[in-house]
Amino acid sequence: MSLQAFQEIDPGLDSLQTVTDPNAVSQLDIIFQAGWIMIPIVLLSFLTVYLLVERLMTIRKSMTDRGEIMGRIRDYVSAGNINGAQAFCEVQNKPLTRILKHGLERLGRPISEIQDAVNAWGKHEAFELEKRMDILASIAGIAPMLGFLGTVTGMIDAFQEIQNLQGNVNPSVLAGGIWEALISTAAGLVVGILAFFFYNYLLGRINRLVNDMEQSATEFIDMLQAPTPQRSASASASKDYTSSF
Repeated sequence: MSLQAFQEIDPGLDSLQTVTDPNAVSQLDIIFQAGWIMIPIVLLSFLTVYLLVERLMTIRKSMTDRGEIMGRIRDYVSAGNINGAQAFCEVQNKPLTRILKHGLERLGRPISEIQDAVNAWGKHEAFELEKRMDILASIAGIAPMLGFLGTVTGMIDAFQEIQNLQGNVNPSVLAGGIWEALISTAAGLVVGILAFFFYNYLLGRINRLVNDMEQSATEFIDMLQAPTPQRSASASASKDYTSSF
């Protein structure tokens, strides 16, 4: 049955035909009416999403149970099984275990050298976690500025059109040019706000990870300086042997 036959049955279908009019302007068409400035803004939005997903995956891979790892390392060191502790760190392959592994590789050297190695590698791991965060911060500042630039250039075009027509401009035409110019500002602000929110959210999670690594590094150095049962037994035997002379 044709659409005309249905309309004869139910005249309300005329409104349905109006709603589904293919000539209606879509939201996507409205966005691209803002001009070329929308191209970099859209690209920045895609880059924001990519950086968010990439950093979230990195943070997720870096998360670990700090208490469990430090407990295992303490057991290995107390038993004198340094090779086992290093193998455990290699299997875990987390930022925290990589830091501890660099300290374990320098056992036998002065404690200051071990501490310097742990701190240096800790800075490296913190840098890896914060990598590309500067790009996200830049997007938060650049996207709104691009939006304002699009609005300014759009307004310039609108006033040039007024000048060319010697002021004989229909107000509806002028209003249309203005709202098209304002689209870029709205889009730039949306991208900038999202980038700023994601930047602070990711930075908070990274700071918590870095704080855990710093606490673990300090605990590791204190653990190396604390007397173990084997060291205490060796020191006691040496004292008894010396006192016999």
